[in-house]
Formats: sequence, structure tokens, C-alpha cells
Amino acid sequence: MDVNGKIIQGEFDPINDEFVLNQVKHFTTQSTLNKDQLDSVYDYLMNHIDEKDGQVLTLNEQMLVRLSQEESSQFIEDLNQIRGLYQ
Repeated sequence: MDVNGKIIQGEFDPINDEFVLNQVKHFTTQSTLNKDQLDSVYDYLMNHIDEKDGQVLTLNEQMLVRLSQEESSQFIEDLNQIRGLYQ
């Protein structure tokens, strides 16, 4: 099942119960997240939602991607949508 959020794009695999992250903002990546990993990212962002400087993500262990406070909120919305797909 394709997921096209405001910040992230990917594909949810219901058979393996995992999400394959293909894009963050306009950057291409390839990361597979199980429910626990996705929940950890979600919880971290929720705990830091009020930080005015936003957050910085690392893609492919080499590229830094800055998320503004608004983009962090949108990322949380996208993750929340994906969390509902896990069984």
C-alpha cells in the first residue's frame, strides 16, 4: 500500500508488517521500519514538538535533512497515519 504524506512517501507491507520509507521531503532514501522503530521516531518527535528550531534527520547515515517546527508536525501526522496500518 502506497503512502504519500506531506513529508514522507513510502510503501506499507502488510504481509511483513513493515513500512519502507522511500522519500523524506524531496530526498530519496531506502529504510525499512517495523512498528517499534516507527513508534520510537514518533515518540521522539512528539516529545520535542515544541522546539522552535525543528529537528535534523539523518538519511542513509550521511545526509542531514532539516525539518522546521511545522515540517516536524507534518512528519508526525504522516507517522500517525502509518501507525494505523500496523496490526
